[in-house]
Amino acid sequence: MKANLQQVRERLQPALRFVHGFWLTGRRLLSEQFNKNIYTRILFTNVTAFVVGLIALIMFSSFVVKQITYEQVQQELSRKARRVNFALTQQMDQVWGTASEEQTGESSQGRQGLLKFLSDIFDVRIMIFDRDGNITGTSEEQEIVPGSKIEEKFFKLLARGETTVTRALDRETGRLIFVAVVPMGNSKDAVENGILLETRPSNLDLSLNKMRLYQLVGGMVILVVLIIVSVYLATHISRPISRLAATVGEISRGSEVLSIEDQPLDEINVLAAQINKLALRMQRIQAESSRMEEDRSRLFAEISHELRTPLTAVQGFVEAIRDGMVQDEALLERYLDTIYTQTLHITRLVDDILALSRLESGTIAVEKLPVDLSALAEGIAVAMEGLARSKGNSILLEKKAEKAIVIGDVDRMEQIIRNLVKNAIWATENGFIRIGVEERQGEVLLTIEDNGVGIPPDELPHIWDRFYRVENQRGGQVQEKGTGLGLVIVKKLIQLQGGRIDVVSQLGKGTAFTISFPSYTENRQAGF
Repeated sequence: MKANLQQVRERLQPALRFVHGFWLTGRRLLSEQFNKNIYTRILFTNVTAFVVGLIALIMFSSFVVKQITYEQVQQELSRKARRVNFALTQQMDQVWGTASEEQTGESSQGRQGLLKFLSDIFDVRIMIFDRDGNITGTSEEQEIVPGSKIEEKFFKLLARGETTVTRALDRETGRLIFVAVVPMGNSKDAVENGILLETRPSNLDLSLNKMRLYQLVGGMVILVVLIIVSVYLATHISRPISRLAATVGEISRGSEVLSIEDQPLDEINVLAAQINKLALRMQRIQAESSRMEEDRSRLFAEISHELRTPLTAVQGFVEAIRDGMVQDEALLERYLDTIYTQTLHITRLVDDILALSRLESGTIAVEKLPVDLSALAEGIAVAMEGLARSKGNSILLEKKAEKAIVIGDVDRMEQIIRNLVKNAIWATENGFIRIGVEERQGEVLLTIEDNGVGIPPDELPHIWDRFYRVENQRGGQVQEKGTGLGLVIVKKLIQLQGGRIDVVSQLGKGTAFTISFPSYTENRQAGF
């Protein structure tokens, strides 16, 4: 036995492997098609949902129709059973018990004729049986075989004393039959005999089959309509997305923004609007990147130019000294002083370039602490008095407020003031530099004014440019001590601390820089 089972398993294994492989391949193909795009997903989902719904509807409607039909058949059979019982009880001359030998003639034929007549009228099969289940009469054209009995479950129903309708399967054909068992006679009489009515709903299966056919045909028609609608809907949804994808591809190649006026769906419009915002942002980023690249290239060119001049001078002097061309001690000392001066200039230039680079990249952090500009300006004026006297200048300090508190970095503030005062000293000879501090309308104003050479009106807008230096109008030469980055650094430091700087200048009369910061005292009283 085990050997036979093993052989069967071995024979079935190839078929099972084939079925399993076929199932995996089919599932993979269906998954690929389902996840391919929106078009196939909508179509596949709608068709699948409709087919499943149609099958469920056919099964449910068949069940409901069967139950309703069975109920109607049972009610009708019960009504017929009562009428047959009434008709039989009116035949007073008939005896329905077990027939004796004297009653086997015309009486037996009369009973069978009556039952056949009722059977034809009500379209049922009728049998009469006693309390023991013995058949005493039938509507069929055949003689009753002595000892014939009905099924036990039917004559047990007779004991209930009321009409009972049930369903059963025919042993010979296997078809469904409806059986009604009713006690013969009035309910007041003792039950001696029973009547069994049997009917076969021959048209029920045909009706159900027709109904399923109609539902199937109607479902196929609806399925075709559904496929058409699904194809239209999927196309209507996927086409704008395809156009949107193509347009996004054009945008990635540098095209213009999307046009969303002709988009049919709100979701597509929202998506297109978001892509437009992204495209505009990318364009701004690209423009900013191009501008930064241009600024970087220009900065490198400017740095190269600014470094080339002092380096060329240093190289020339060093080569002259190395080649022994300078024999005079005084000339040698002058050459060395020039080399030292140019080296300091290069060092300041590199420091300023590094500071400006950190400011522009945002890597410099400033402290946010209260700073008294009055005290700070007074200290710087005292410290730079010697440098001012070397050029015949004097520094005047005007404090209109004993304390002028702002929020900032004290080291950066000192760097700002020193740079501006130093520029004023270089631009002035035998004059004055005024440092004024006052508080006005919630702001602290710091003014650094000189009566020096001034700045020409056409050059004034360029003083904030990198490596730009104003020519000294008295000497007709560019100031050699500056790097051209000081004012750029000053402006960025002021902006970094929440302030602003303005400049007013008249050629030959002097220049005034005004720096304003929010007052710490005013902001604190306002609750900031």
